[in-house]
Amino acid sequence: MRGAQVRVIGTLGTAQTLAWASSYYLPAILAVPMARELGVSTPAIYAAFSGAMVASAVVGPWAGQAIDRQGGRIVLVGTSLLFALGLAMLGVAQGLWTMVAAWLLLGVAMGAGLYDAAFSSLVRLYGPHARSAITGITLIAGFASTVGWPLSAWMESHFGWRGACFGWAALHVLIGLPLNAWLPKGASVAAAEKTAVAEPVNVDSGSNPARHRQAFSTALLSFVFAATWFISTAMATHLPQILESAGATLAAAVAIGALIGPAQVAGRLLEFGLLRRVHPLLSARLAALTHPIGVVLLLATGPAMASVFAVLHGAGNGILTIAKGTLPLALFGASGYGARQGWLMMPARVAQALAPLLFGVALDAWGANALWLSGGIGLAACAALMLLRTQPSVH
Repeated sequence: MRGAQVRVIGTLGTAQTLAWASSYYLPAILAVPMARELGVSTPAIYAAFSGAMVASAVVGPWAGQAIDRQGGRIVLVGTSLLFALGLAMLGVAQGLWTMVAAWLLLGVAMGAGLYDAAFSSLVRLYGPHARSAITGITLIAGFASTVGWPLSAWMESHFGWRGACFGWAALHVLIGLPLNAWLPKGASVAAAEKTAVAEPVNVDSGSNPARHRQAFSTALLSFVFAATWFISTAMATHLPQILESAGATLAAAVAIGALIGPAQVAGRLLEFGLLRRVHPLLSARLAALTHPIGVVLLLATGPAMASVFAVLHGAGNGILTIAKGTLPLALFGASGYGARQGWLMMPARVAQALAPLLFGVALDAWGANALWLSGGIGLAACAALMLLRTQPSVH
């Protein structure tokens, strides 16, 4: 890995850590004090956050297309400003509708400034050789909750939830914007990184069968991403309650939940090391099985296997996060990657928005047995991955 690429990974990974910490991981700390002061229910805060997820889904294809045309720097610099503006609006919100408006603006920033945009920026820079760089930024940004939750809590305790919003907005202007502005232009780096290796291209791509195969593969991959994001968000939202329903104490549930972050990073390290030489489709198939296996172990044996469940889920989720960037690249190539990524992830973002509510209803009705739902969805995702085939290449 060249020095210039290491710099890009460090720069973009740090900016992504800031972006995730100040958006996706914000409600967990600020939702309760925000709701109390604004005179709304806590579920209303999470409903606004779900609306932000839907807004991000709508924006994703447009942002990806812009990155395809112009490279990631200008788009990501713009999102730094959008994050800052949205957080500042949230900090001055006076009621339900101003709070919702702020979250919708943050949703636009999330749709154009989180992993999908970062992955598209790296593909614009490095073409078919972006896999290691994609893994690298997820290794860094995998600590977003580790950094974001304590920092949000510290700012809230010292300056209130409004002060925390203003603090995150300032960090986007002072740190995120310069980091994103430091990214190189796509054309210059891509030219420097060209090699004789061709990216995957469909044989006889103009024929109807080839188009049908690609459309089928796109639909399967879109389902896989929606299924895995549903599971990931459902577990992130409800894990302590799930483990308590399975028989663990609250203290044990919290301690076991803390294993997921390190397990995600371990999964990404595994992808960066042992699995980097295998096709990402194989590593995605293996990763998709980890949650269902963990579900069977937990429900069959009770809380004794809760830690194993958390580690399996976390490691698989860590690898699947990378697969969201590397699989479309491996199957369809670098051409038009950004726009394709936006369309592929649109159902996933909607599933992510619905997951807390839908899985919460299942958990209230079935208790720990609601895990059979998430395990079944995970098996369906694995089955869809088994139906996918690598595309033939022309050299």
